[in-house]
Amino acid sequence: MLTALGLDKASESVYRAMLAHPQEGVAALAARLDLPEQQIRAALDTLSELALLRPSADREGELRAVSPEVGMELLMARQQAELAAQQLRVEASRAAAAQLIADYADLRPAGNHPGVEQLTGLDQIRDRLATLTREVREEVMTFAPDGGQKPENIEAAKPLDLALLGRGVRMRTVYLDSVRNSPHTVEYVNWLSSQGGHVRTVPALPTRMIVVDRTTAVIPVRSDDSAAGAVVLTSQGMLTALCALFETVWSGAQPIGAATQLDGHGLTAQEQTTLALLGDGHTDDAIAKRLGVSPRTARRIATDLMERLDARSRFQAGVRAAHAGWLAP
Repeated sequence: MLTALGLDKASESVYRAMLAHPQEGVAALAARLDLPEQQIRAALDTLSELALLRPSADREGELRAVSPEVGMELLMARQQAELAAQQLRVEASRAAAAQLIADYADLRPAGNHPGVEQLTGLDQIRDRLATLTREVREEVMTFAPDGGQKPENIEAAKPLDLALLGRGVRMRTVYLDSVRNSPHTVEYVNWLSSQGGHVRTVPALPTRMIVVDRTTAVIPVRSDDSAAGAVVLTSQGMLTALCALFETVWSGAQPIGAATQLDGHGLTAQEQTTLALLGDGHTDDAIAKRLGVSPRTARRIATDLMERLDARSRFQAGVRAAHAGWLAP
């Protein structure tokens, strides 16, 4: 009954028996449940690891079962921590997969591999994107990890946006949460939405990416310099993976007009991501690039988190965040 919360059948039976008969020891529990004493002791070890047993204040040297109200809360908190850890692993896998695709394409000549076209320099990239823009028929999906957009870039993009939307092309773009702090970018996004575009934001993105009609993708060969070169991918296997990546990120992103969501600890998604990056040992500059903010803003976010945790160092902040349940173990 409680297997979904990490409790096996025998451990659950022992827990229920200890709640109903707190005076009974191992032998009595074994007789009551018709189980070997060795299995009873193994179940007691499991219950202790899950913090469902505590030393008795009334009978020294004995254990007592915590109340179901406390016990179930502990099990659910543990499950939530495991889910959060899995989510972090998924996010790390997304970034690693996208970077691997880019690195692989950069190492191997395009002529030797069907489905991979090399673009060198900003001129080639712009020319290829212009061609794709003219040829797109149904949909454009974009990761835009650069933070706030420059006014001149916005003005240059508007005619292209109108041309695509006027042809009935569906446009979906994922920006970083940090664009919410850029008034002219927010104004542009609102304008784009009013014209029929769809925009959402997330704290961090694995790479810059444009997918056209689910048949062609353009990603940079270097995540730190998107102008250095890019690859155009048309392989069905790669496109399937990249489209799935986009849909996963899109489903977890927030519409630009939505109110900032806080988790159970009062943390924004950006603060959660900052904690995870700090825990992985990233510098302020690296965190700033992932979040699309200035290094000064990244330092401010980190400092605010340290103050809230009453920590004197980043290491201490990580330890206290883990103990407080802010980070998955």
